[in-house]
Amino acid sequence: MKNKKIQPSLTEAIIVLAIIICSISLGVIGWKVSPSTAILFSIGITMLYGVSKHADFSAIHHGIVKGIEPGIIPIFIFILVGALIAVWIKAGIIPALMVIGFKVLSVKWFIPSIFVACAIVGSAVGSAFTVMSTLGIAFFGIGKALGFDQALIVGAIASGAVFGDKMSPLSESTNLAAAVVEADLFKHIKNLMWSTIPAFIFSLIVFSFLGVSSKTASLQAIQRITSVLEHNFPISPLALIPILLMLICAWKKIPAIMTILLNIAVSVGMILWQQPVSLTTIGALIESGFKSQTGDRQIDLLLTRGGIESMMPTVALIIVALSLGGLLLEFNLISTVMNRLANRLKTARSLIIATLLTAIGVNIFVGEQFLSVILPGSSFKEIFKQQQLDPVVLGRTLEDGGTVINYLIPWGVAGSFVAGTFGVPVLDYLPFALFSLLSPLFSLISALTGIGVKHQLTD
Repeated sequence: MKNKKIQPSLTEAIIVLAIIICSISLGVIGWKVSPSTAILFSIGITMLYGVSKHADFSAIHHGIVKGIEPGIIPIFIFILVGALIAVWIKAGIIPALMVIGFKVLSVKWFIPSIFVACAIVGSAVGSAFTVMSTLGIAFFGIGKALGFDQALIVGAIASGAVFGDKMSPLSESTNLAAAVVEADLFKHIKNLMWSTIPAFIFSLIVFSFLGVSSKTASLQAIQRITSVLEHNFPISPLALIPILLMLICAWKKIPAIMTILLNIAVSVGMILWQQPVSLTTIGALIESGFKSQTGDRQIDLLLTRGGIESMMPTVALIIVALSLGGLLLEFNLISTVMNRLANRLKTARSLIIATLLTAIGVNIFVGEQFLSVILPGSSFKEIFKQQQLDPVVLGRTLEDGGTVINYLIPWGVAGSFVAGTFGVPVLDYLPFALFSLLSPLFSLISALTGIGVKHQLTD
């Protein structure tokens, strides 16, 4: 016999959601426990609510499975990224990018330079994750050597990569938003500019100020680091081959999993060409990551990273976060609030603001980037049509409150990926993730002023 769905009252839904967000916030920020532990406690609270409403364990299991399902592909990509980072370091690709960066980038304008560079590459590749796990790692190493604050470096890298991802026609999240609202992709991207371009400009101005006022390294220190890298790694123009392959795969619209696997294969081929190593050694590299032994403590700390094992804490966090989101959806706690809210919206301004806040809320409670677009998009799409608002307005609102905000959530898929890749907690780099912070702000300004709010033409 099929289990009857739980239909909570609005009061019940609000109370349960409030308890969950308070417990996670208190645990992570107040008691400094790991997000995974805080979320496990919230899962227990949610299960108790389900049992109190006579939900059996098959419904609980179903909610967990359905919650994790959207994260399976991102989780697999994260595992591959861990392997990619390890082989890119061993093959000399990331060290070569660092040496080139030392010679090309201006110390004075380093922070705004990497912000712009990541934005450009992100627009070409269409994946913020790919940019951060490849070019971002090299920029991170250069920035640490130059004496910049780690959180500021990560904030600039993430901001540029997210901007590029958001404005690229190759981006999965951008294509998803356009598909959910049933809008033309390029019209959607064009309308994104009403919030995206101001956010980019303001971010660039702030990064320029913060970058110039930061600590810099001496020429002697840069020369020392460059010498160590050149002595211990194969630095040559051949290091650009995997990067070019990545760009070609992006423009050919080859899926991320296949692109990363091809890059790993090519990088392993480069390692075998450079020096004879056993397949056992390659396997250990992919599994456990690269262990730098240059004798320079600063470089060894930076380049000892990667491997499948390095991504396991991130994978664990994503699994428990998505499990909580699945239970909240299974017990209709989120949909109850969303549906009641949708029925009370009477003006275009209130509709846009509510959609923005709902997308942010889904990010907080579910932690999954795509669901933060899909759930509010599906709930508000018909109301946007009734208000005669162009679908691109909904698409932009979903991106500003959904896609970019996930990078600011410690237990979110994107946020946990950034923290795991660079070893900098989300709450540390959050104040410097300017593009993600400013995008919803300019979307709110658009709603309040009506600028960029396009209406459909009526007969």
